[in-house]
Amino acid sequence: MTAIIEMQGIRKVYDTGKVKVEALKGIDFSVQQGDFVAVVGPSGSGKSTLMNLIGCLDTPTDGRYRLGGEDVSKFTRDALADVRNRRVGFVFQGFNLLPQISAFENVELPLLFGGVPPKKRRERVQELLTKVGLGERMDHKPTELSGGQMQRVAIARALAMKPDVILADEPTGNLDTSAGGDIMTLFTELWQQGSTLVVITHDLTLARRAGRVVEIKDGRIVSDGEVAA
Repeated sequence: MTAIIEMQGIRKVYDTGKVKVEALKGIDFSVQQGDFVAVVGPSGSGKSTLMNLIGCLDTPTDGRYRLGGEDVSKFTRDALADVRNRRVGFVFQGFNLLPQISAFENVELPLLFGGVPPKKRRERVQELLTKVGLGERMDHKPTELSGGQMQRVAIARALAMKPDVILADEPTGNLDTSAGGDIMTLFTELWQQGSTLVVITHDLTLARRAGRVVEIKDGRIVSDGEVAA
């Protein structure tokens, strides 16, 4: 198996000027190609900081981070932006869709920014929206969709550039139990089809749908293991 994420001795310290807060305290963490990992922990445990580092939204204070074989630990802001576009597909709790454009156009955006030709963009978007069960809703705007449907659009958009890893931050946090379960089922299907997923969640029931659960507490990994069948 190929390691998509390799973190060694990762520390993250936030310096407010008056006080220094050590959010991560020497994390060692790896994800292999094809893994489905749920990261759990209470508020303030460091899981959101870990997500920001995995997604190249921030850089570590100390330690080494390789994403898809690239050492991104000391990358510049522009270089990190390029890595995000190429290697990471993001799914957020708040969906982060543009409300004034259709589901089709929302999914098309990364392909547009990536310079994909129009015909290939159209084919890819149609394929992805069909894959997530929204083949009949492509022309609907987010305001015309349910919360679960909006999250499906966000997942299709995350898949658009065929990233190394899908990184989801509390993806069911704004959904009811039924819609949340449907989204986790979709993640399971994507995993079975070969996608690599890292899901940050506080919901242990949903976390157990993953193949592996990593628990963070006080900036350290306190448990890491496969979920029993």
